[in-house]
Parts: sequence; C-alpha cells; structure tokens
Amino acid sequence: MYCHFNPMRLFRMCAVALWVGAVVAAPAHGQSAAPAAVAPPPEKVEQLLKLLDDPDVKAWIATKGTSPAAEETMGPSASDFMLWSNSIRAHLRGIGQAVPAVPGEFEGASSTIMTEINGRGPGAILFLFAIFAALGLGAELIFRRLVKRAGQRHAAAVAADETPPARHHILGRAIFAAMAPLVVFAIVSIGAFHAFTWPPLLGALVLPLLVALIAWRVVMSITAILLGVRKGSGIGPGMVRLIPIDDVKAAFWYRRAAVFSGIFFTGWAAAGLMTALNFTPNVKGLIVYTLGLGLLAVALETVWNRPEAPVASKAYRVKEWLLTFYLCLLWLLWVAGLSLALWVGIYVLVLPPILRTTSAAVKSFFSTADDAAKPKAPVVEVLIERGARVIVIALAVAWLALVLRSRTVGLMGDEVASRLFRGVLGGVVILLTADLVWNIAKGLINRRIERARVEGGDPAELARSGRLLTLLPILRNFLAVLIAAIAVMMVLSGLGVAIGPLIAGAGIFGVAIGFGSQALVRDIISGIFYMTDDAFRVGEYIQSGSYKGTVESFSIRSVKLRHHRGPIFTVPFGTLGAVQNMSRDWVIDKFFISVSYDTDIAKVKKLVKGVGAALLEDEEFGPQIIETVKMKGVEDFGDYGIKLSFAMMTKPGHQSTIRRRAYAMIREAFTANDIGFASPTVQVAGNDDLSAPAAAAATRDAMARKNAAAAKPEEG
Repeated sequence: MYCHFNPMRLFRMCAVALWVGAVVAAPAHGQSAAPAAVAPPPEKVEQLLKLLDDPDVKAWIATKGTSPAAEETMGPSASDFMLWSNSIRAHLRGIGQAVPAVPGEFEGASSTIMTEINGRGPGAILFLFAIFAALGLGAELIFRRLVKRAGQRHAAAVAADETPPARHHILGRAIFAAMAPLVVFAIVSIGAFHAFTWPPLLGALVLPLLVALIAWRVVMSITAILLGVRKGSGIGPGMVRLIPIDDVKAAFWYRRAAVFSGIFFTGWAAAGLMTALNFTPNVKGLIVYTLGLGLLAVALETVWNRPEAPVASKAYRVKEWLLTFYLCLLWLLWVAGLSLALWVGIYVLVLPPILRTTSAAVKSFFSTADDAAKPKAPVVEVLIERGARVIVIALAVAWLALVLRSRTVGLMGDEVASRLFRGVLGGVVILLTADLVWNIAKGLINRRIERARVEGGDPAELARSGRLLTLLPILRNFLAVLIAAIAVMMVLSGLGVAIGPLIAGAGIFGVAIGFGSQALVRDIISGIFYMTDDAFRVGEYIQSGSYKGTVESFSIRSVKLRHHRGPIFTVPFGTLGAVQNMSRDWVIDKFFISVSYDTDIAKVKKLVKGVGAALLEDEEFGPQIIETVKMKGVEDFGDYGIKLSFAMMTKPGHQSTIRRRAYAMIREAFTANDIGFASPTVQVAGNDDLSAPAAAAATRDAMARKNAAAAKPEEG
C-alpha cells in the first residue's frame, strides 16, 4: 500500500474541526450572554479533535500545506522508494499471514454457498457446469456432423493442390471448422444457462467456469490452425501449417500450449469464484500465486525439453539457465505485487517471438510452390503482416497503459505522469503507423521495380521501364527520410517537446549548411534537373568528358558509371556536365576501308551489298540491325590507295559486335574476288639509269596481268 496526499480530504477535516469548534464555543441564538449548559460532543468528534491536537499531525499538516505545488512537480524521492519498499513488504507479509486463514476461508465460502443457493453445496455448482457444458458439446457435435457431410465433397479435390487459391481454401475451411463449432458451443451453453432464473451467486459462480472453458478452447483452436494439427495433437493431412516447423515440434508446442493455457484459465476462473465468494485479498492472492507455480513449472519444463537444438552446445545450455532465472524472476515480481515490472518483463520475453511467428505465418500463407515467379513484397502480404504486428503491439500497449494508469497514482504528479505515459504510448502508436505506411509504400515501389525489370515489348515501353528503374529507387529513399522525419517530429510533440523551435533551428542550420557546402547543393540540384530532363537511365551507356560507362545506380548527389573494362566511376552530378548518351533509340556506326587504286569501285559496292543482306539474315545479328551496312562512296584519295566510307544503323550497344562481323565478311568477299587492300609500296632503283625504264615496264606488265585476272570471272 502507498500513501497519497489529498488536499480535499484535509480541507474537509479542517472544516469539520472549525464547525465543531464554532458549535461548542458559540452561545445559542436568542439566549442571554450568561453561560448555558451545552451537550457534550459525540465520541468521534472528540477523537478527531484529539488527532488535530497531536503534534505529529500538526507538523504533517504544516509540511503538506507549505508548498504543495512544489512537491507536485517533483519526481519520485527517497521517501517514495521507501513507501514502495514498505508496500512490497506489507504485501508479502499479508500473503504469509494468509496461509493459516485458507481453511477458514473455504469453510466460509461453503457456508455462503449453502445459504445463498437453497442449501446446495459446492458440488451443485460443478454439476450445473457439467450439464451446460454437455449441452454445448452435444450441439457442437451435431453441427460438426452436418458440416462434415457438406464438406467431404470438396476436401479431396483441393487436398493435393498447392496453388495459393487451394491453400487459402483449405485454410478457410480449417478456420471455419475450428471456430464455428465453438460459437455454437458458446451460444448453446451460455444461452441455456441464461434461459433459467438462478440465484445471483450461482450465476456468478457458473458463468466464469463456462467462459474459462470457451476461452481455453478458442486458444487451442487458434494454436491448432497455426501449427496444422487436429484433435489429439495429431498432424492432420491436408492441413495448411502457417508456422514452418516439423511435425515433432508442432506436436510438442501444441501439448505445452494446452497445459499452460489450461492452468492459466483455471486460475482466472478461480479468481472470479473467490471474488464472488468474498475471499480476502491475501487468501485470494495466495491461491492464485500457488496456481502460478504450475505455470512456472510448465514454462521451465518447456525451456529444458523443447526440441530446438539437436546438439546441446554450451551456449544453448547457458541460454536455458538464463531463461530459467528470468522466468523465476517474473514469478517473484508477480508475487511481490510489482505489476508494472512484471508486464514489462513478459513483453520483453513474449513479444519478439510473437512478432516473428506472425511474420512467418503470413509469409507461409502467401507462399507458393514457385516463389521465384512471385513478387518479393506483394502489397497485400505487407499490409497483412505489418497490420498484424501493429495489432499485436497495440494490444500490448493498451494493456500496459491500463496497468500504468492504475500504478501512477502516488509515484509522481498525476498531470506529469499522464502526460508522460500518454506521450510514450502515443509515440509507440505513431512509430507503428509510420512503419506500416513505409512498408506499404516500399512494397508498392519494389513491386513496380520488379515489373519494370521483366517488362518487354516496344521501344516506348522499354524506355518507360528504364525511366522507372531510375526514378523509383530515388523516390523510395526520399519517402524513407520523409516518413522518418515526420514520425520523429510527431513523437517529440507527443512527449511535450516544442518542435517549432526545432524546425526553425533546423531551417537556420540548413541555410548555414547550404552556404558552407555549395558543391553539395549544386550536385543535388543538378541531379534533380538531370532526372527531370531524362538525360540518362539505369543501364544506359553514357560519356561525359573523360568519364564513360554504363549507369549502374544513383544517389542524391552522384551517379555510378561502370566502365566497359571494369572500373567504376562515382561522378558527382555537379561535375558531370554535358552528357553523351549512347543508348537511346539507335546508333549510326561509320567505318573506313582503303583499297588499291586499281580496284573496281562498283564491284566493291556490289560485294558490300551482299554482305549487308547476309547480316540481315543472320539469326544473331539481324534483329539488332535497323539499316544494314552500305558503302557510301569514296571518302578520300590516300598516298597508297582509295579510302572508302561505310555506314550502318543498329540498336544501341550492338554496333561494335556487328561491325566486327562485317569486317570479317568484307575481308572474305574481297579475298574471294581478288580485291586488294591498300598497302605501302617501295620502289628501289639501281645506279644504272637504264634499269628505271625496265622496272617501270615490269610494273606495268604486272598490273596488266592482275587486271586481266580480275576481269576473267566477270566475262565468264
């Protein structure tokens, strides 16, 4: 127990004291000033006056009346901790003193039952409970048989189907088959009980038993759905197991959940019965704590026998001992009456596994036989998974808020406590909502990115997909920063922090940072304009100054270019400058070939035309050619031959490969038709002047023979 100062109570005490003093001292109205006999005050008033005259009471009143406002603003002091310590000791002392009083409490409860329920003993309560539970079970059995007949026709058709619709159908049938009979049981059992008129005490004793039985069965049905088990903890064929574990673990956890929840709801029903029978709080607490030993025993047995690690390592054993100590500590906190610390400890132990189990169940529900064909983050899956997490944490926060509300009185000022706890709990809700919004937005963006990566078709659609692959990651990062900033601001505002000066200070700080980092601001703004102009996209090959390569990714201030030889350049947008995009729409590739002066130009053009036709018919290169290779004409007269110009139009990124293939085919065609490439020639003359005419004549004869040999195929 703890003490709490109430100014209104002190005011009423002083007012009563003044009123009593006035009545005692004042003469009666309409009488003379002579003293008259006055009736003595009541005994309770005399006791009140004596208490007010006590020096300790006067000192306490003076202390409390000097500066109440100052004490209200102070946090917990040393005296508060002493009050908590004394309260815990008093609670434990009361529990210890309740041990001898247990038999008397049960005798009193038995006599109360005999008196209130027309001479019936405690056995009549159990008998009525059994009757109405049997009625509910009978109605449930009839309902199950009707449903079983109607569902046997569809069970075999979908038992072996692994598609998501079939799995969802099986799961829906499992939920209906588990929950609908329980609804029938609850309606029949409780409805039949309320159909009769019973003594008030009898209703207060039988109803908790029925509700506890229904709650236990609901918990077991949900556990069976999650673990994919049927009655008797057997593994059911055709069941959808939402938690991905094997049969041994599923049966183990199902049995432990049955025993643990059975003890829990038995204790809950026993607490309700003892409250209705006016058990003293200490005796009630003693009995409930004794039943709590059963919960502790089941938890410890689960820790030491759970089939988690086939090979028990030292770390695993240390974890078991730590869990054992932690569970014993939770039970001691419960016995000591420290509800707040107890629930915080339970949340620390239970919430992470519950959240992991929820995520695993949702992913298992949406899983298919071919997960590769499914998007990684479907919006519905993200919404259900995060929504379930939000619901679990919100329920835990709401329950903790109730516990805190009942425990904050006397710890600190009511206004300060309520503001602090409202801010903390509101902050948790805000963060959960922000997490839900962010994951939905991320799921939408990731899903669109995956679709853009696999989309094909016309060039316009490919261009749109490339633009999305460029802009969506930037949008995702921007949303992450925006949602985080808004959530933090809302949490700080809920905690009572004035965010107006923070926003103003952030603006001034941002201006100062802007002046100090103009290059960074220039990079960011330049990147925005590059994105607006659609200058380049992810996967395109660009060149800017001495930097060239394939665009791999973006950040807020820079772009990463992968060079065709392997190195990667990280180039700030501000220094990028003019961009030469080599991956848009089409590419015209030009190249030059030099032939000897005696080459027939028309014949070369004809041969190159055949090479272009062969390239178009090629299965590998044909789809990438927009306009095949053609000879444009004579480009220049060189020192050793004629320079011919060639050109072709291809899709971006394929021009080099097609040009190499065209070179090889042109060389083969020239060789087959005795067309020579231009090459440097050197004529060496002797000292004899008569040798020069002879050498010139020999050269002319050789060229004539070559031309004649080249003309023979055409004549044939």
